[in-house]
Amino acid sequence: MRYLKLNDISAYKKALALSNYVWDIIIDWDWFAKRTVGCQFVSAIDSISANIAEGFGRYGKKDKIKFYYYSFGSLKESFDWNEKSRNRKLITKE
Repeated sequence: MRYLKLNDISAYKKALALSNYVWDIIIDWDWFAKRTVGCQFVSAIDSISANIAEGFGRYGKKDKIKFYYYSFGSLKESFDWNEKSRNRKLITKE
């Protein structure tokens, strides 16, 4: 019998890849942009995969679900920081 591993979860793998993608963009911003928007954006985007991982590590169903909801909240927060970054001309629409 094979047990499910964290890296078997496609949502986790995609969230982790997205966080690294965003990091690679933000690392090149100037100091002020990094300090104001960048730190918040990276924190929100990193929380997506982190909460999936924490939920995966929990044993109780309610506990797991709670962290998956936190992950969804972090995703929505990331959308907000993405929009702010676009409005402030830090990133393009692509």
